[in-house]
Amino acid sequence: MTEKEIQVLEMIKKNPYLSQQDMAAQLNISRPTLANIISGLMKKGEIVGRAYILPEKDVIIVIGGANVDRKFHLNEAVQLGTSNPATTSISVGGVARNVAENLGRLSHSVKLITLMGKDQDATFIEETSGAYIDFELVDHLEEEKTGSYSAILDNEGELVLGLANMSIYNLLSPNVLRKHEIILLNSRCIIVDLNCPKETVEYLRDLAISRNILFTIVPVSSSKMKNMPNTLNGVSFFICNLDEAETYLNNRFEDMNDFMNAAQRLLEMGAENVVLTLGDKGVIVGSSLGIKHIEATKVNEVNDVTGAGDAFVGAMMHGVLVGELFEDAVRLGLYNASKTIESDYTVRTDLSIEELSNWRNS
Repeated sequence: MTEKEIQVLEMIKKNPYLSQQDMAAQLNISRPTLANIISGLMKKGEIVGRAYILPEKDVIIVIGGANVDRKFHLNEAVQLGTSNPATTSISVGGVARNVAENLGRLSHSVKLITLMGKDQDATFIEETSGAYIDFELVDHLEEEKTGSYSAILDNEGELVLGLANMSIYNLLSPNVLRKHEIILLNSRCIIVDLNCPKETVEYLRDLAISRNILFTIVPVSSSKMKNMPNTLNGVSFFICNLDEAETYLNNRFEDMNDFMNAAQRLLEMGAENVVLTLGDKGVIVGSSLGIKHIEATKVNEVNDVTGAGDAFVGAMMHGVLVGELFEDAVRLGLYNASKTIESDYTVRTDLSIEELSNWRNS
């Protein structure tokens, strides 16, 4: 920015309602000159709208799924082809929403961009999550149903079958996001899950490149890998599990050496940082500093694995955003994932900055 543009921004920060005439007089320039400066600042995204509203600079934007999760916990070992006794629970979920809540509980300012229906599930999501996530950028569609996910979990808490009704996210196109482009351009970090169509992921990637914004891709499942961009150029962090990596790279990986090679291939495709999650075997991390294996944090008792991957992403990105070294941020993610597996909740309610600090210092 020019010196005059910086001066104008500082004046607006102090008094957003100052008239152009008063600003021009204080800067000793003509009013038309000031108008041109303000017009330029609006085009750059430094000012939003008339009243000189300054965009939020530290907000995290998360784009993707926000669902209602219905879980069926089997009382005994699964028996196919017959009725299985089970208990049921309902909660809010969706990869993007889960990541957003984890970050919100860690005191970050988080806005969610998604599509929902005008139904009870949408109301349930917003009322349940509103303390941690800003929903002002969400569009509600009259003819569509809010996304939902039903999980059948065995008597040890492992997933037997997952059923997803996510067709609404096919409508989450670049045109939906362009309405919020000024906010996106001024965000601190953009995180997208692969519920979004491929063209939307690529639009966000290109936008992040244009403003040097941290950009993170979080796959949802192997079937959603079709929504990945063809290259990972401009991707700051790519976080996936083994199945997703095998689908994307069209290869099988059997042992630790294979896992290391997979991370290397993802780096060669353009990602700045890669995390390949391996469940209880830990993670492979890769960056310009090299590739290494980090052990998983011990899980004392498996209660429910749902949300563990999203917990990892949320706490890892928290570490990145507060200035932790990449490997230390990954360890925060591993810890949060382990505690989420032990929890009854998709996003655990005892998560906080203080709790992470206590673990770090213990």
